[in-house]
Amino acid sequence: MAAPKPSSTKRRISKRKTPTTISPLISAVNTALTSSHNFFHNHDLHLLPSQSLSLQSSLSSAFISLSKLQSYINLQPHFQLSHCPSSCCWFQRFLRSFSCDDNDDDESIWFDFFRMSKSTFYLLNSTLSDSLSSSISSSISPHFALGAALYRLAHNGSFSLVGKRFGLSSADACKVFYTVCKVICDQLGSFLGGFGCDMERILVGFERISLINCCGILGVEKFDLEGELLGKNGFLMVQALVDCEGRFLDVSAGWPSTFNPDSILRQTRLFVSVEESKELLNGPKAELIDGNLVPQYILGDSCYPCLPWLLTPFVTRGEAEDLSSSEKEFNEVHKRAMGFVKKAFRRVRANWQLLNRSWKEDSVEFLPFIIVAACVLNNFLIKHGEMSNDDCSNSVREQDMPVYDGEVDVGAARNRDMLALHLSRVRQDN
Repeated sequence: MAAPKPSSTKRRISKRKTPTTISPLISAVNTALTSSHNFFHNHDLHLLPSQSLSLQSSLSSAFISLSKLQSYINLQPHFQLSHCPSSCCWFQRFLRSFSCDDNDDDESIWFDFFRMSKSTFYLLNSTLSDSLSSSISSSISPHFALGAALYRLAHNGSFSLVGKRFGLSSADACKVFYTVCKVICDQLGSFLGGFGCDMERILVGFERISLINCCGILGVEKFDLEGELLGKNGFLMVQALVDCEGRFLDVSAGWPSTFNPDSILRQTRLFVSVEESKELLNGPKAELIDGNLVPQYILGDSCYPCLPWLLTPFVTRGEAEDLSSSEKEFNEVHKRAMGFVKKAFRRVRANWQLLNRSWKEDSVEFLPFIIVAACVLNNFLIKHGEMSNDDCSNSVREQDMPVYDGEVDVGAARNRDMLALHLSRVRQDN
């Protein structure tokens, strides 16, 4: 006897009528979801961004699941999510509701959503407006594009969810985000640096912690990747130079984990500007407490080579070798100074939470622009007196970079010894 054909079985199942007990239940669920969606739409201005994105995502998923269920049992869906045009989307309603510059509560809400005050948002918008207008569709206002990009960067929202908040399609939200990040890097690049007119401020800042003639702290930050493009547990690295206030003075982003920090350093603009063109760290020497003169320098993590202008910690070669008191003091001060790099990245990660995700391989090429844009925005906010929240312990990450095991440059050893002796005597005097 021949077995029944699968197709005939499927036809018999598909023709079954929906049980009378299921239709009322689905109708009730449909009504509840529609009411929840309408309530959310009418009251979402009173929710925090994390709450809004979570509810928006849950409602969208529930509607999609219900639609699939109704299709499976041959019921006609009775709902349709409306796509709000830019005239009535969340951002437009937000602008109408929170428009007072002198209202402290409104300013706090602007910080919650965009990590900056309303006045700073519009200052940033006016700075970028011309470039944004020429780079995005004429149907999208520059301040909508900027708002959508900042919202995604701050809250790690998907393109679909962010697009709905700003009256954009998912595709437009994607294009707008990457365009805004690139424009920020291009137009506000001057906010990175400080070795020109800002050098005096940088030097004075480090003098407060007895680091005479110090021009910055150099470190490395890792950003996680999904997949095995760079091998198991691969990541991208960012080399950053910061001052004692957490400003980024130089950023080089997008280096694969297959590189070591020494090789990265030697390929960066910072290295070329110091070693070859002599444009940086060429200022006058400064007198230490014992009368010795030390040239301008920066402190670097132990993963870097010790150079005359890049001073790294003293490293013991074994447990039997003890450091001198001055070497220990140098290492203690050096460790505290490296905290400025960690603090700067903690602040950036806390403010711009998109950076905390694991990045997919197909978006690796865009990550450097996003990281640099976040660092530029950090400096922009500091420049305009809007220091970001330092309560960011959840963003702390230990980097665990390998210690450089090469030889110490003779000039570097001399400069480091002089500074170590200086720091030891400062401690004794205090």
